[in-house]
Amino acid sequence: MTLDFDEGDELRALRGAVADLGSRYGQAYFLEQARSGGRTDALWAEAGKAGFLGVNVPEEYGGGGGGLVELSLVLEELGAAGCPLLMMVVSPAICGTVITRFGTAEQKERWLPGLADGSRTMAFAITEPDAGSNSHRIGTVARRDGDEWVLSGRKAWISGVDLADDVLVVGRLADSTGGTLRPALFVVPADAPGLEARPIPMEIISPERQFALFLDEVRLPADALVGHPDQGIAQLFAGLNPERVMAAAYSLGVARLAMSKATAYARQRAVWGTPIGSHQGLAHPLAACQVEIELARLMTQKAAWLIDSGQDAGSAANSAKYAAAEAAARTVDQAIQTHGGNGLSQEYGVAALLAMSRVSRIAPVSREMILSFVAQHDLRLPRSY
Repeated sequence: MTLDFDEGDELRALRGAVADLGSRYGQAYFLEQARSGGRTDALWAEAGKAGFLGVNVPEEYGGGGGGLVELSLVLEELGAAGCPLLMMVVSPAICGTVITRFGTAEQKERWLPGLADGSRTMAFAITEPDAGSNSHRIGTVARRDGDEWVLSGRKAWISGVDLADDVLVVGRLADSTGGTLRPALFVVPADAPGLEARPIPMEIISPERQFALFLDEVRLPADALVGHPDQGIAQLFAGLNPERVMAAAYSLGVARLAMSKATAYARQRAVWGTPIGSHQGLAHPLAACQVEIELARLMTQKAAWLIDSGQDAGSAANSAKYAAAEAAARTVDQAIQTHGGNGLSQEYGVAALLAMSRVSRIAPVSREMILSFVAQHDLRLPRSY
């Protein structure tokens, strides 16, 4: 078997087309929407119409027939252009993947075409106030009542509920016992009676907000359940590994944007007649960040390829997310340092990336949990949690 690190003409063309779209909106548009309480609906709609949001959806449902390799590339390029669409991590990646793999024919017909062209957006709700990273403590309960399902519970840190038509909710089947997780995934209309969303005030400058969800006896038809109730674990991880890869792509885009700003400034800004980028005190830290970005990109591409190939991608997806988050955090920090005082001004748009890059070390899974996973599964060390 021959290793080939050339993306090829099709992927290069996709990168170019997405970069062109992103540049026509750019960071100024993204930040204006965020600071004014607006939304990036125009960019989302245009990306959907161009086929970028649905590159991973099967062609028979209006998608591009590609996979996570293509979808992660789209998010990376939009991020590098200054407008990373967080809901791409959720709607086409997590929800689109789960429904494509486990949904019934009717469910695919109902939801996938809209996810593919951007006319329908789906949020994803798994995290809970008392569970955090411990999915075995999920408290949202789903019970049968005749031909209906009834969901009750709470969720926290759920992205973009105000943008979503539906929410893919992870619950625990009512017959689950303590310590035994029997998850099930349900598509809940965002306007369902009994579902309440409350925004969480955030310091992050983003048009995509976070919410706490409250489900009070939310009644759903039988076909709201995605897949088989006994396959919940497989369905859950079918969505979580793509989530990690897309989080890595998001971080890569942010890191590349920060690097672009830093190097442009270092080439142009002159002190005593010499560009500041000629000094190793700035050049070397930026070069080290560039190395980290390229290493993270390679791992992200590998993890996406493994998922698209149907192989075990747990370690690769976690490693990609870790590497990209670290690269983004360090690159943004160095970009601010390179700009000096200008790095804190709104004019240069660098400080706006700070909270965005920092949260990448926490969500959707913290770097500590990733290191615990790698220690247990790759190094075969005793489980620490």
